[in-house]
Amino acid sequence: MKNRRPELLIPASSLEVLKTAVIFGADAVYIGGEAFGLRAKAKNFSMEDMREGIEFAHEHGVRVHVTVNILAHNDDLEGVEGYLRELKEIGPDALIIADPAIFEMAKEICPEIERHISTQANNTNYGTYRFWWKQGAKRVVSARELSLREIKEIRERIPEEMEIESFIHGAMCISYSGRCLLSNYFTGRDANQGACTHPCRWKYAVVEETRPGEYMPVYENERGTYIFNSKDLCMIEHIPEMIDAGIDSFKIEGRMKTALYVATVARTYRKAIDDYLEDPEKYKANMPWYLDQISNCTYRQFTTGFYFGKPSEESQIYDSNTYVKEYTYLGIIGGEKDGMYRIEQRNKFSVGETIEIMKPDGRNIEVTVRRIVDEDGNEQDSAPHPKQVLYIDFGGEAEQYDILRRAEPET
Repeated sequence: MKNRRPELLIPASSLEVLKTAVIFGADAVYIGGEAFGLRAKAKNFSMEDMREGIEFAHEHGVRVHVTVNILAHNDDLEGVEGYLRELKEIGPDALIIADPAIFEMAKEICPEIERHISTQANNTNYGTYRFWWKQGAKRVVSARELSLREIKEIRERIPEEMEIESFIHGAMCISYSGRCLLSNYFTGRDANQGACTHPCRWKYAVVEETRPGEYMPVYENERGTYIFNSKDLCMIEHIPEMIDAGIDSFKIEGRMKTALYVATVARTYRKAIDDYLEDPEKYKANMPWYLDQISNCTYRQFTTGFYFGKPSEESQIYDSNTYVKEYTYLGIIGGEKDGMYRIEQRNKFSVGETIEIMKPDGRNIEVTVRRIVDEDGNEQDSAPHPKQVLYIDFGGEAEQYDILRRAEPET
């Protein structure tokens, strides 16, 4: 088997987040356009933004994969054809596809763009991988339900040049490979058409048919229970096993996440992968740093999913649907002017507060906000308005694309 250096594949919900992912360590970024992807509620990319994002990524030696992974109905196909012709013009590196009809259209319209098979296609065995290889797929994304033992067997039974992509971090869907009907049933918004409302995170109780209105908790808890609420996947401690299984691409879930989340996860996994490939002992020694850093982004407790066998009840969170949140995202550093740094503010902060500059190289630098000035030069005591463009003096040096964040007090 060839010596595989795994790709770190990072999600991006917008052009700003794509640039953050690139700067903070991605080998590849996956994004969705304004249609035909499975994250319709994400901000997603206009064609103009997609073109700029692809150019930016390519300038930094980073690949871009575009999702076209809806399960199409007849009425979708004409639009998909037009969309694929537009993508041909702007030249992403790969398309992520679940539907065989869309796969055939992509092969015909833009054969020069790699075709990857989405996890939505339920890829659970080596025969399926071989099938897609014969159709012209370069890569298959493994189903979430596979163990590392099963992935290793797939690796041994498929062509060496064929690539395996598997999730390494992020939210877990409670339904089989993400093909869920709850959203459609409850809200009329179809998860398989990109409009999931995440009802798996809602609180549920049991109602007996002859006693309507009597709600009986499924679990002994006065608040009801979140019976479908999975913990988040985290495999930062198991990179050696992921590499040993023959996985080519380590995929982070999170196309609706903030730049702070993306920067934190990309930076941490980048260092962990690089450290392990340089020296396994270095990877072991730095594990406390990885675990500390990965807990800095918003998450829902951690699990290893299906990788070491079927998950038990320990993989679910029954008493809450809340996230653990240790840092608040304040903004991304833009340009510099007269010693002050431009940001588009995302959450409130004030003069005199201690905040952190988060850098791609792993450093987190504490600084104090000395001044806040708006675009017209007016001094402000605080930055209360989301998306307001401001200039900040914090007495420290920063570079474009550094992240500003604030530590939250422990509760």
